[in-house]
Amino acid sequence: MATPRTFIVNEKPGRSPGNRSLERGVEILRAFRPGSELLGNSDIAERTGLSKATVSRLTQTLVGSGMLQIEKGARAYRLAPAVLSLAHAMRTGSQLLGVAAPLMRSLAEELRINVGLAAADRDEMVYLESFRYSRRIALRQVVSGLRVPMELTSLGHAYLATLSDTRRGAFLDEFKRRRPQQWSALGHALDAARESIRQRDVCAASWQPEVVAVATPMENQDSTYVLNVSVSSADPIERVVRQLRPRLLELKQRIHAESPGFS
Repeated sequence: MATPRTFIVNEKPGRSPGNRSLERGVEILRAFRPGSELLGNSDIAERTGLSKATVSRLTQTLVGSGMLQIEKGARAYRLAPAVLSLAHAMRTGSQLLGVAAPLMRSLAEELRINVGLAAADRDEMVYLESFRYSRRIALRQVVSGLRVPMELTSLGHAYLATLSDTRRGAFLDEFKRRRPQQWSALGHALDAARESIRQRDVCAASWQPEVVAVATPMENQDSTYVLNVSVSSADPIERVVRQLRPRLLELKQRIHAESPGFS
């Protein structure tokens, strides 16, 4: 049985009774993830924690608005093409991606490493762009829109290091509840990453075997993004950090200098 993803720490500009249906509709769209292309009303209710009656009413509305399609033979729904068009509009309209993507590609090609840019969505990190040139064939293809765990990755650790104690504490409480057996080591790693960001502006993690990732946060007035580089290596993490940190921070500085949102 899937557990509803109800952990929300994103700050909201305000709440009013009139936007509850919209928020619930968004929750339904969020229920669709890789591996869950088709969902019935019962599946959606289980994933969102909404009542079946509410789900039934809103899925009909989402079909009518072109956000969902009905798979009649399976009595289920799938995301409609309009959802992809929204993502495309976001990517093509992003000044940051317009500046960052060619610089990221250039570094990835030069060093034959992986370079990624991500942003937080609740308790996960979402890749906005990724260029992969690792010598090792990855078991998992990283593409725009892919979600990775915040608590396990260098991307997430770097993002958490930018938060206030209150907001960071809310995340840590959730991670501790979710991973009680791993919490001793995980909590220490998160604290170490925060200190590393303070001292060196980067942190590192290796949540996949022999893959070391180094990340740095990029903050402007409105948003926080995280830039990372990763490489397949059996070397100690600290050695990889010493090798990759200068080029990662140089890339960050170039993006800051050339992007209107950061200059």
